[in-house]
Amino acid sequence: MNNEPVLYNVEGAVALITLNRPEKRNALNERVVGGVKAALRAADETQAVRVVLLTGAGVDFCAGADLAALQKISESTVEENLADAQTLSELFVLMRRTSVPVVAAVRGRALAGGCGLATACDIVLAAESARFGYPEVKIGFVPAMVMAILRRNVSEKRAFELIARGAELSAMEAERLGLINHVFADDAFETEVEHYVSGFERVSRTAVMLSKRLLYQMDGLTFDAALAAGVEVNTIARMTEDCRQGIARFLKKE
Repeated sequence: MNNEPVLYNVEGAVALITLNRPEKRNALNERVVGGVKAALRAADETQAVRVVLLTGAGVDFCAGADLAALQKISESTVEENLADAQTLSELFVLMRRTSVPVVAAVRGRALAGGCGLATACDIVLAAESARFGYPEVKIGFVPAMVMAILRRNVSEKRAFELIARGAELSAMEAERLGLINHVFADDAFETEVEHYVSGFERVSRTAVMLSKRLLYQMDGLTFDAALAAGVEVNTIARMTEDCRQGIARFLKKE
């Protein structure tokens, strides 16, 4: 059995990243965060990859920071804690800058930093029995960096409720709030996830990459600036080989 904390494998057009600490409920530590970063960079450099799928080994997706990491936080200096926090922040930025879609497939619990990791993905798919939550306030901690992503996923009032109460949510409730995209039955989860990600093989890789970059680029832009950015990307898309071939196929079909 592979003892690496993060496993990486490319299967056709799918880059599969697996958190591999099932005995620790895939809890986050420096090696896990570093491993996910390395895997994302590898996926971004592989032309055949059209989608990244992030999963957890065992029964849980990720239960947040492990006990050793929490102990380290409580004993570290301000400078050490700042460096540690920046490392996780860099992962969230990297997930958004990864060219292709990053999809989380969540079974079991996605709590605290684990919920943050899922939230940072472009798309979240969950098994019906999955649980989500940000319980950091219960130990005097703050889900600080993921807040930048959370408030873009749900309403301001819902975001505050999630972080201030620290309650767990069912997958169905998380979907209703807009925290996740889809919920699948437990016994069909793997099949449904495989079918879902295979859909990216039927669309233009270039168009999806441009769309992802533009969507996140629009954060904080004025309406006029967002439209201007759209004009620029629209023009770029028209000049790509994917677009030219797609138009040719469409016209031939007509």
